[in-house]
Amino acid sequence: MPRTLYTATTAPEGLQVDAWSDQSLLLSLEQGGSNWPSSCRNGTCRTCLGQVLSGQVHYTLEWPGVTREERAEGYVLPCVAFPCSNVVLQPGY
Repeated sequence: MPRTLYTATTAPEGLQVDAWSDQSLLLSLEQGGSNWPSSCRNGTCRTCLGQVLSGQVHYTLEWPGVTREERAEGYVLPCVAFPCSNVVLQPGY
């Protein structure tokens, strides 16, 4: 899969950062100056939980730490989520 550059935007503040397809959203957010909450960085602690308002992500893990219902509502773990398009993300709960 070719490396693709997308934009990740945080809501509601509107910070826009470069988001490479081969880099986790959390790393992209941090490199762009966001203070997005995080801890474990492996998809289990849920500290970084966010909700995708628009766009798509994929996981390299079979079971990231979100429930089926949360996934249906757009919740993701940016530490293990990779963008497949431009993404607008807001902090979870």
